[in-house]
Amino acid sequence: MAIDKTDTVEVRRKKIEKELHVLLPFISKGHIDETRASTRHCENMIGTTQVPLGIAGPVIFQTINSSHNDSVYIPLATTEGALVASINRGCKALGESGGAIVDVYTAGTTRGPVFYVKSISESKKLDVFLKKHFFTLQKIATSTSHHTILTNIVSRGVGQYRYVRFVYDTKDAMGLNMVTIATDAIVRYIEDNTGIPCLSLSGNYCVDKKPSWMNIIEGRGSTVLAEIVLPEHILRTTLKTTAQKIYEVWMSKCMMGSIMSGAMGHNAQFANVIAALFLATGQDIAHVGECSVGITTAEVRDNNLYMSVYLPDVMVGTVGGGTELGTQKEALQILRVYGGDDGKNKQQFASIVGVAVLAGEISLLASLSEGSLAKAHQKLARGKQI
Repeated sequence: MAIDKTDTVEVRRKKIEKELHVLLPFISKGHIDETRASTRHCENMIGTTQVPLGIAGPVIFQTINSSHNDSVYIPLATTEGALVASINRGCKALGESGGAIVDVYTAGTTRGPVFYVKSISESKKLDVFLKKHFFTLQKIATSTSHHTILTNIVSRGVGQYRYVRFVYDTKDAMGLNMVTIATDAIVRYIEDNTGIPCLSLSGNYCVDKKPSWMNIIEGRGSTVLAEIVLPEHILRTTLKTTAQKIYEVWMSKCMMGSIMSGAMGHNAQFANVIAALFLATGQDIAHVGECSVGITTAEVRDNNLYMSVYLPDVMVGTVGGGTELGTQKEALQILRVYGGDDGKNKQQFASIVGVAVLAGEISLLASLSEGSLAKAHQKLARGKQI
């Protein structure tokens, strides 16, 4: 079933409900339980802010260890005209090219406290203590929640400070509250048994909600890679361009332009896609600051185009937090990833984020390569839409 741009809002919604066998009463009315939200999600609440919700897709992809394709619609909350249309065109190009290939693995949710040490010797003492007592610290973390599993500890010292990055598997939750509580319990144990004080439960070694080379190198949350080979005829008919033209824009913009400007992310518009998808599905929107730092690559193969995206840091969850709100829960149901307790839904969601980002990169770079970006914004951002 195709979502037609000439459909009314209600007709599009009913098409989605019928195809996916879901009901979208909250999305249709934009209602929120103010009592529940004011006690669990927002202090000093006075009401709600509404953001238009669009749909792109379906997008077709296959995870690297799977034998079948997935096909999902992507809910996107945004006030930027032309964004949903652009991602939708990218989804179409992916589908016509046989679907994207995706690989995803758990990097882990992190919390990174900083300790005060009197000397290099005491700093070394703390590092040895962490390694020697890893399994004890792991048990302490699990005692705060059986969904919180300590998987790794990274520790570095500088002068009078020792920074420790605790890495956790939090199953289907994004888990930042969980790991904060677990780390607090671990820190108290360390202080009691070493006499070394913790200066701050978060010492920016997490690294949470900030662009960071550490998160690029180590990964955080989930790490996702997605790729596609776009055939020449799809480039010509759907994207109105050529492999060489997109490659030249990619090289001059994503690579050289990023180097010249000192940008950490070497991509076209990761933040655009991630923000719209996060807002629609109840993710912590501030994580866009770290999750959008990724890399797009391109290569001409004969007259075809290979494109890939690398997202080392995708902080998402399918349970807890904002996912419990009505419209956000329904958006996750559209993606077929709501709920879960074994981590599989979160991994699937992270895969969808990667594919959506790939679709957005393809469409924007194609538009730039054939000179239609301003024209599209003139038509869709200022034009008359239903």
